[in-house]
Amino acid sequence: MSRTAFKAPGDAHANRWKALVFIALAQLMIVLDTTIVNIALPSAQQDLGISDGDRQWVVTAYALAFGGLLLFGGRVSDLWGRKRAFVIGLVGFAAASALGGAATTGGAMFGARALQGAFGALLAPAALSLLAVMFTDTKERAKAFGIFGAIAGGGSAVGFILGGVLTEYLDWRWTFFVNIPFAIVAAAGAYVVVREPEGGRNRSSLDMPGVVLSILGLVSLVYGFTRAESDGWSDATTIGLLGASVVLLIAFVITEMRVKAPLLPLRVVTDRNRGGVYLSLGIAVIAMFGSFLFLTYYLQVVKGYSPIKSGLSFLPMVAGMMVGSTQIGTRLVTRVPARFLIGPGFLVAMTGMLLLTRLEIGSSYASTVLPALVLLGLGMGTTFNPAMSLPTLGIEPRDAGVASAMINTSQQVGGAIGTALLNTIATSVTTSYVKGHLVHAATKPQLVHLQGVVHGYIIAVWFAVGMLAIATLLVLTLVNRRPGSGGVEVEVAVPVVAR
Repeated sequence: MSRTAFKAPGDAHANRWKALVFIALAQLMIVLDTTIVNIALPSAQQDLGISDGDRQWVVTAYALAFGGLLLFGGRVSDLWGRKRAFVIGLVGFAAASALGGAATTGGAMFGARALQGAFGALLAPAALSLLAVMFTDTKERAKAFGIFGAIAGGGSAVGFILGGVLTEYLDWRWTFFVNIPFAIVAAAGAYVVVREPEGGRNRSSLDMPGVVLSILGLVSLVYGFTRAESDGWSDATTIGLLGASVVLLIAFVITEMRVKAPLLPLRVVTDRNRGGVYLSLGIAVIAMFGSFLFLTYYLQVVKGYSPIKSGLSFLPMVAGMMVGSTQIGTRLVTRVPARFLIGPGFLVAMTGMLLLTRLEIGSSYASTVLPALVLLGLGMGTTFNPAMSLPTLGIEPRDAGVASAMINTSQQVGGAIGTALLNTIATSVTTSYVKGHLVHAATKPQLVHLQGVVHGYIIAVWFAVGMLAIATLLVLTLVNRRPGSGGVEVEVAVPVVAR
């Protein structure tokens, strides 16, 4: 096999568009699972007898396994082959979902969620890296990543809707069982149509010290922020976990600088474009996860919406993401530098966040929440295409898996930080507000409590606005490459395909 640098052959993969259908289906399943189970959690908790103190593990077990194993999963896909990792990830995810749906105890549920996270950590980077090595033509790459980005962005909101429908009209167990047909169709389709360039695998040995340090470091980091959300920032375990994560991740970086075949070659993250996208996207996700959390509670607790009505309320954001990703992002990604798509996209999302700072108990959905959701969707949708495409542009095929894994890692860590940080801010502000105002409104304690809840949300949303401003500044400062532009040569393997 020979290697060459050219702008992108149109026939790089004969079945690439068919393959995209199954890759996108797998991505939808992964993203749905981050939110669909949340809606079903109260029902599952009651059926399985899970205590209030332990219910967090339904979410935490998944997040720990997924976030902690992503880098390992990305490198495994480079070693085994992306198609093989993709199919194994799908089969394993389906099996774990079946176990979760059939669970009769809390422990069985926690174990199933951890298995889902582990196989998701193998599946997610394999899916993204398959796109990177199959779509090399600049225009086709823009379309493919636009579709993938729209699904990645809108899938979480769809999860709220689907979770509410399944829980209310069927049973909470179907929020797990629904993954099985998704996985079977995607695995069967991928086995038949997916091809990847021969010679794209990384044949080096696995960096076991790096594997151990990365898993322990990322698990400590994610779990530390999860503990902060439930037990507070001053909790000894929280401090210990976050301190340990810093030490472990520093040790990981030092190890990667010294070993011959690192788990994460530092060239992947020290490139200013990739590093800028990883960092800015992680910070932006902190803000976005906060908006999902607060809007869900605002609509259900303050406005009294049912789970289904609350989920349907997010549809305008899904529509905005679809338009932003498939129309704006896809059409402009080959014409303008990435920073002039990602940066303005963050600014549009920030404008939506600013609208949410005007929330009151009696705020109208149509006049306040709706336009905010549309702007959030348009803004983030516009960023997904370049943000997912740029980090894998021009990457050596042997590093495609780990480069893709870093995108997912930045999102997972950002989500964990956002949920813990913004929820802690909102809770503490609410507590302080209620304490200070309840003395003067003893006859209306419920009203004071709701006012305190909304006030806490608003202060937390202001922090989210600041996060998006920082993300915008980082993108405009660090990112200077045009994803898929005519001026950039992309090194790809001449497509001798292997099944």
